[in-house]
Amino acid sequence: MADTHLKIFVVEDDEWYNRLLVHTLSLNVDYEIKSFPTAGEFLKALQESPDIVTLDYRLPDMNGLDLLKKIKEENSEVQVILISEQNDIETVVNLLKFGVYDYIVKTNDIRERLLLTVQNIRNGIGMKREISSLRREVHKKYQFRNTIMGESPAIKAVYALIEKALDTNITVIITGETGTGKELAAKAIHYNSKRRNKPFVPVNVTAIPSELIESELFGHEKGAFTGAASRRIGRFEEADGGTLFLDEIGEMDPALQSKLLRALQEKEIVRVGSNKAISTDCRIIVATNRNLLEEVKKGNFREDLYYRLRGLPVELPPLRERGNDILILASHFVERFCAENEISLKKLSQQAQQKLLGYPFPGNIRELKSVVELAVTLSDTITIGPEDIILDPGNPLSDIMVDDLTLRQYELKIIKAMLRKHNNDIKTVAVKLDIGISTIYRLLREEKQS
Repeated sequence: MADTHLKIFVVEDDEWYNRLLVHTLSLNVDYEIKSFPTAGEFLKALQESPDIVTLDYRLPDMNGLDLLKKIKEENSEVQVILISEQNDIETVVNLLKFGVYDYIVKTNDIRERLLLTVQNIRNGIGMKREISSLRREVHKKYQFRNTIMGESPAIKAVYALIEKALDTNITVIITGETGTGKELAAKAIHYNSKRRNKPFVPVNVTAIPSELIESELFGHEKGAFTGAASRRIGRFEEADGGTLFLDEIGEMDPALQSKLLRALQEKEIVRVGSNKAISTDCRIIVATNRNLLEEVKKGNFREDLYYRLRGLPVELPPLRERGNDILILASHFVERFCAENEISLKKLSQQAQQKLLGYPFPGNIRELKSVVELAVTLSDTITIGPEDIILDPGNPLSDIMVDDLTLRQYELKIIKAMLRKHNNDIKTVAVKLDIGISTIYRLLREEKQS
């Protein structure tokens, strides 16, 4: 990593060798170098948190192994390079056991060897910093109030439940219609929990063929079945220390449900083709758009597995029950789509907002996102109008709530939309709307007379 600045401390009592090491390392402007002739002077400065320490094995006031132990006790992240005049294998092995990064003998090529070792450490530190930065970004991205956006009472109830899920490892079962954001909710729980720095491993049960799902979850040994050319760890092992998210759990084959139950009860799995049990430590979050209790009654889902998974229930409300959250989400999707595509920020007009509010969004948030992105694309100005909002053409009520009308005007508009859908079959429309045929005739007649 070229932009990784390093702080390096040189601990060497030989004045000439001290200057040699300092000069060699100072050739790189990204390295900040400090040198110390004794262990005592170095220990006073250890609180400055160097990234690397080059350490002479034989110092006047302490040997290298004792000083190495003190460094690691103070800060285990410091990388230590031991430098010695002797090439003693037993000493090297002992030092490596206590965490020394490298052992370099004082020879003519020490400068090249030292620079290479420091560069290798630098690359590793850069990678760690990058991973740490990415983790912070992911944590920020999935702060649940930024992930599950809204101000409706329904969504605030979801916030309260998620808060309760953060401090324990209780199994969480997330329910809701397709498109309500169940995986986002699972990620919000994981990335705000104590397991945030460990993996979040999602598995969509419906996306994996039934004959492969066992291997996917538990892994397999080489030769376990035709095509198993090598050992493969499963998702349970991948999620060790983190969270395993099982989406569409209600679709799981009954034959696998018993094996999943055992894995959850025993907290261990057995790879396909093996008899060895492997301990696992992962939090379980499951999601479904089915009523699992009803599936239990139908015999499609094991009752004992249902009670094992029930844990903390989080039900995500459909978008049609979230009121003005539709506009909050729509504005968010507009801003994000404009930013991602580097176009000027657009705004939803009042009529466009009314059109969105009047539509039931059977596809929920996923459908709203698609509708908004298309609207941004279609809009020729910075204002998105109602004509840019393309809703499901199969829904006769998609354009009903655009204007401010009286209740009687809305009734007439709904009737006319249903008549268009059913080819002007007044009897069918009367049945669908649960009103009398005479009411339909009367409203149509009143419109003509007005």
